[in-house]
Amino acid sequence: MLDWLSAHTLLPANGWMLLLALFGAMCIGLSKSGLAGTATLNVVIMAWIFGAKPSVGLVLPLLIVADLLGFLINRKGGSWRQIVPMMPPAIAGVIVGWLLLDRIDNAVARVVIGWIILGLLGFNFILRRRREQFLALTEHRGFAHGMGFLAGTVTMIANAAGPVMTVFLLSQRLEKREHLGVFCRFFLFINLFKLPFSQSAGIITGPSLLTNLVLLPGVLLGVFLGWQILKRIQQDAFEGILAWLTGFAAVWLIVG
Repeated sequence: MLDWLSAHTLLPANGWMLLLALFGAMCIGLSKSGLAGTATLNVVIMAWIFGAKPSVGLVLPLLIVADLLGFLINRKGGSWRQIVPMMPPAIAGVIVGWLLLDRIDNAVARVVIGWIILGLLGFNFILRRRREQFLALTEHRGFAHGMGFLAGTVTMIANAAGPVMTVFLLSQRLEKREHLGVFCRFFLFINLFKLPFSQSAGIITGPSLLTNLVLLPGVLLGVFLGWQILKRIQQDAFEGILAWLTGFAAVWLIVG
């Protein structure tokens, strides 16, 4: 079986690598259930197994499936109207990321993205303690536009926008269900928009799609586990877990 997988998919003929790839796929499902920091763990795992650039195209169809499931689970929270201000800059960010895809070293990109995320986490830490002083900034349209552009760019380069969006939504102090609903809507839209760009870059292929089918059970398991976990934790714990997972993922990007 491993030889067949190696011949027809991008998976190596190694059982441990297959299990690690399935764990990476499970992290995708966990992230789309709301534990967003696990998405960056997936980025590192998939880049290590398949290579930095091929992994970007490989993961995208799995992300779209998980986005759709996450939206169906969390459709009663948030609204499409809440992501409208971020759509134009996010689209511009995807186009910029697509143009940079062949021009920027992926290892350098991961380090830069990691430091950006840590900076945003630091901003969110200060914001929670000086909310009134920064309220005008976080409610300004320019803040949403800047974060949307940043999310669009890093998601095209490395599928690493989950922590960026998490920090933005934490700054908005949304109730847990609303947070998850907005998060899922944004990424369902942006990942579908990325699809033709990834296709034109040659990083979605027949073997990569077969690899997606093999890894899909991991995504489904991750969505189910994440949903069960998040049903059982309170708002403050939810925000704390997201912040710690996001910080861990950012450090992993920098040192991985």
